[in-house]
Amino acid sequence: MDKKQLVHKIIVMIFFILLMSPFLILLLWAFSKVWTAGSIFPHDWGLRGWQYILNPQNKILSVIGTSIFLSLAVTLVATIISIPAGKALGLYDFPGKNIVEILVLAPIIIPPITIGMGIHVIFIKYGLVDTFLGVLLIHLVVVMPYGIRIFASVYKAMGLKWEEQSKILKANNWQRFIYVTLPFLKPGLITSGILMFNVSFSQYFLTFLIGGGKIVTLPLVLFPYINSGDRVIGSVISLIFILIALIFMFIIERVITDPKQKSSYYYL
Repeated sequence: MDKKQLVHKIIVMIFFILLMSPFLILLLWAFSKVWTAGSIFPHDWGLRGWQYILNPQNKILSVIGTSIFLSLAVTLVATIISIPAGKALGLYDFPGKNIVEILVLAPIIIPPITIGMGIHVIFIKYGLVDTFLGVLLIHLVVVMPYGIRIFASVYKAMGLKWEEQSKILKANNWQRFIYVTLPFLKPGLITSGILMFNVSFSQYFLTFLIGGGKIVTLPLVLFPYINSGDRVIGSVISLIFILIALIFMFIIERVITDPKQKSSYYYL
């Protein structure tokens, strides 16, 4: 091993330690009972945080279920809308396309509080405040720009030649999509699915504003414990938060990715 390779491995190891250190601290806090300032490790260990989560009276498991179901629904609906929208932006030129692209990016550029306050007034008018549907719709506004941009990039890289070839072979619209387009979209489906799920799953302000405290998700439960300084319960909820995101990432990649062609997939 030469000096250059040694330096490279040391740098990678340092970055890995820096990346994992917050997770390790959360793990220590989650199983701690007494951890005073200045101590490297907890003085005593306990399961208070996990007992609180598993206690049916606290309804944390129900909140976790609501959060997962909401984020899955948002991801599914956003994907269905983003694919044709991304195709239009990626493959075709039309009047006002630049304006549409700017509008697609607007929810990412504009602060969420500005978007939320504007849409909140509209949702009050149509009775969507304090409803699951209202929270789902406001999450769609936030996550869809990611999906549309990703699928626009995929379609731009793919082009029209493959679909045109399938037309020559007399394939109908569904056959072209399933057998020709979908294999090209798989990397985009993985990337956008993971990204949109995590963005929806981590929403706090918009969920609180539109849900009005009636639609309770994991971030709404997490923040009060962080603010109150209860690091044990806050750490346990944070670990569950991370674990759910990792499990979803693993599942979606396993379901969508073909193991025989895994090395040939690209991520946008």
